[in-house]
Amino acid sequence: MSFIKVDQTSDFSFHNLPYGVFSTPDNAKHRIGVAIGDQILDLSVIKSLFRGPAISKHQDVFDQPTLNAFMALGYEAWREARRTLQMLLSANESTLRDDVSLRSRAFVHQSAATMHLPADIGDYTDFYSSRDHATNVGIMFRGKENALMPNWLRLPVGYHGRASSVVVSGTPIRRPSGQMRPDQTKPPVFGPSKQLDIELEMAFFVGAGTQLGEPIPIQKAHEHIFGMVLMNDWSARDIQAWEYVPLGPFLGKNFGTSISPWVVPMEALLPFAVPNSIQDPEPLPYLQHQDAYTLTLTVCVTKRTGHGRGSNHLQVKLQVHVLDHEAAACPSHSQRLQRQSRRPAGFWYHQWT
Repeated sequence: MSFIKVDQTSDFSFHNLPYGVFSTPDNAKHRIGVAIGDQILDLSVIKSLFRGPAISKHQDVFDQPTLNAFMALGYEAWREARRTLQMLLSANESTLRDDVSLRSRAFVHQSAATMHLPADIGDYTDFYSSRDHATNVGIMFRGKENALMPNWLRLPVGYHGRASSVVVSGTPIRRPSGQMRPDQTKPPVFGPSKQLDIELEMAFFVGAGTQLGEPIPIQKAHEHIFGMVLMNDWSARDIQAWEYVPLGPFLGKNFGTSISPWVVPMEALLPFAVPNSIQDPEPLPYLQHQDAYTLTLTVCVTKRTGHGRGSNHLQVKLQVHVLDHEAAACPSHSQRLQRQSRRPAGFWYHQWT
């Protein structure tokens, strides 16, 4: 347990410790912090306390305005940093607990902080992993007979998203305008979208990068996954339906993608792992793995709550996304964001007037 008092209902327990980037009214500099209870621990203030072999020579990563440099250090550095943080925050450790001056400088109340995008996102890959979601959208665009394309059951279907419009949660999203064809007997029209949709998703940051021509074997994929955020993949379905053939979404998807400000380390999620669901048909050998991950997510929209299925119902797991993304040996960057598509059962689209 920690010497920091944490309410039992808090999302930020001693076992979570997510990373984020924040600023305060008295200091506009963007700093890296870790959330615990209603507090943020400013890592730039305590960087000298990271004395392990993987980080001691790289303490300046905690002076950076984003998580990119820290993520680029790799798997062992992430694990070492988490162990150091849990040690420093534990009830039995005096370094922070008993140093009143250091504590006053190192801790910021969350209510006094403004959260920012946690990383400079250079690449964003959008995967289409939920069978329910893929079927619903397929019916919307192609009808029941052609809801799922043959390749969907065989490989991780994904496309390159618009990294420049990924924003931190709370950023206003403007309703997009575009060309659409609501009446198939008439020519298309241009105007604001009337079918603005939400998609509750999980997204993960890729940490240590690779070089051009260097694929990642699936057994090593976990060493490249830094942590996860929640994502809202805003979608203008009427614009998307008209434009997506033959090259996929464009204006119907590129106007905004919201992510949560806190990045939860993968190690914090491991206690909640459950066995994978059986994939049918069985994936090709290069896509097979035994690692287990699932999360249960809840979405609330205008006082109506829909519970979706856990991520163990995703056809493709996140390790497979990393592996498949690198199968053609494209370079991987420490600022890449990848997401798993998933929509709550019972939600379709929201008709805006």
